[in-house]
Amino acid sequence: MRNNSLPRGLRNNNPLNIRRNSDVFQGEVNPSRDKEFKQFKTKAHGYRAGFKILSNYYRIYNLTTIRKMISRWAPENENNTSAYVSLVSSYSGIGPDDPISFDREQMIRIVAGMSRVENGREADMSDVIAGWNLL
Repeated sequence: MRNNSLPRGLRNNNPLNIRRNSDVFQGEVNPSRDKEFKQFKTKAHGYRAGFKILSNYYRIYNLTTIRKMISRWAPENENNTSAYVSLVSSYSGIGPDDPISFDREQMIRIVAGMSRVENGREADMSDVIAGWNLL
């Protein structure tokens, strides 16, 4: 039974709150029972999907800083993007405009910070790491 006191992203095993779209990810529950957001079999699969999307941001769109990635992930028309950037930067210890290299250490810290912003609580680091290891 699901714990309805958990934030929606954690209930959906989608800690970064990835919206429903035509992309299909490993471990995705399809169709999602949530009308707006994807659902995954495990939190690790949800984190993996987030890493895959951010990898595309980095490789395809040349979004090589936290500010650039978060500005696309959480646009101003839906979010307080500057606060989101600031919180993820502070959490990860990486400056908002410092170039990132998309390595394991940096991305795990960034994604854990994003999960904290999205869910209002600390990420379980074992889930974040398991998501990276699924890549």
